[in-house]
Amino acid sequence: MNQSTSNVDPAELAKFSDLAHRWWDTESEFRPLHQINPLRLEWINGLVPLTGLKVVDVGCGGGILADAMARKGAQVLGVDLATKSLKVAQLHALEAGTVGVQYREVSAETLAAEQAAQFDVVTCMEMLEHVPDPASVVKACAQLVKPGGWVFFSTLNRNPKSFLFAIVGAEYILKLLPKGTHEFARLIKPSELTTWARDAGLDAQGFKGMEYNPFTKRYWLSQDTSVNYLLACRKA
Repeated sequence: MNQSTSNVDPAELAKFSDLAHRWWDTESEFRPLHQINPLRLEWINGLVPLTGLKVVDVGCGGGILADAMARKGAQVLGVDLATKSLKVAQLHALEAGTVGVQYREVSAETLAAEQAAQFDVVTCMEMLEHVPDPASVVKACAQLVKPGGWVFFSTLNRNPKSFLFAIVGAEYILKLLPKGTHEFARLIKPSELTTWARDAGLDAQGFKGMEYNPFTKRYWLSQDTSVNYLLACRKA
């Protein structure tokens, strides 16, 4: 198996490919991503204003974040290995007239070997918990960013509360996500992510938690990282 496709789970790719046509339907299974996107975008843009920066969005899916960052004035490359999702992303960029965004079917590791230290900002959202070797993706993200540049991750914590909220609650009770979206064993503790980041030459700059109220259907950023969380890093 070659390097470009080794760190990928075919079942995970198939899962997202089957839903590809629904990426930009704000009432579909991807509704939570549309709802949290402005929060993530403002958090990133607040730490490092995106206008004029070169950004790569690793595991971009249908391009929800990549498109939004391009609209902030960044030059964005979205990469993923799900062909159908990328086609949806490209089509949306055309239909919406989004300039400054391009998409490529390539792994983070392959792109890192090809374009090391070429990007001001690297984002990798809701992806690490879907690959066999998340530490390898973290390392690739660190290789892609320029010295002094920023890398942003978001993922799910692994503990009893996150099992209850993110899997039982979100997938089975509230049906915010399709059943089977997340596998508990693959969820990642903040301490694990910090270790991988440090080993890759990244300095953790701070965590944010993301919370959801099922009654008001609102999301917000907080200091509670027990379920969904984001990590900002800088390359030394």
